[in-house]
Amino acid sequence: MASLCSVLLIGCNTVPKAVDTSAYRQHMPKSILVLPPINNSPEVRATYSFWPTVTIPVAEAGYYVFPLALVDQTFKDNGVNTAADAQSISTQKLQEIFGADAGLYITITEYGSKYQVISSTTSVAANAKLVDLKTGELLWQGSKRQEVANNNSQGGLVGMMVGALIEQITNSLTDRGYGVSSIVSNQLFYPNLAVGNALLHGPRSPKYQADGTTAIAK
Repeated sequence: MASLCSVLLIGCNTVPKAVDTSAYRQHMPKSILVLPPINNSPEVRATYSFWPTVTIPVAEAGYYVFPLALVDQTFKDNGVNTAADAQSISTQKLQEIFGADAGLYITITEYGSKYQVISSTTSVAANAKLVDLKTGELLWQGSKRQEVANNNSQGGLVGMMVGALIEQITNSLTDRGYGVSSIVSNQLFYPNLAVGNALLHGPRSPKYQADGTTAIAK
């Protein structure tokens, strides 16, 4: 008996609030070092699943993003093997090593899938802050959470139970959290007033203004 799996995307977005961006504009970075995210979730693969999803929205926002493979290898070559250790390094030292203008510090608070008898959900939540590496000054901070619910709406009880089992097996073979992480990263970092406080358009963005201000996101 065929079953239909409906996917529901639940976003936790609020009405954008006025944010003081004066420090951000004053220290507008041209390059950003995205540090490995600290993982506070039970899922061990969260750090290396979420980390790559950050590059595209930050780069498209108008900043040079240091290649993650280079960043990861540089840390490991210097005996820094955990995200917590990387984020504990002083901002001045990070600036000295990488030459980046700002560092993006991310903490994953929720990551992974939960299974019930007839349904499953995948959720990802993270908070982040952008820090000027020369001064240590906080330029920006934000947080996002997204949840995807996969519910078998047809096929009777047996069909729904089988569908939930298939979902569980599928997620054990693939990382559903990666897809949800991409949604979180796009909403958290790419400038878009519709989803609230995000990064400002950087110097490489066509919406960046020469006087250091940014155009309103359309």
